[in-house]
Amino acid sequence: MGVRNYLTSEEKQELQKQLKFHEHPDIRERILILLLRNDGRTQQEIANLIGCSLRKVA
Repeated sequence: MGVRNYLTSEEKQELQKQLKFHEHPDIRERILILLLRNDGRTQQEIANLIGCSLRKVA
């Protein structure tokens, strides 16, 4: 398991809002990575889940 809850609740709320409404898919993907890391997912789990490279998650 990775590190959990390093984002403040305000940061998490803002990222969740941006995840829904940001116009650039690459930015939304990066936001999703941050949120999943905050939930304690490992880099490998995230790469497998969203179908990107481990390097991008790292």
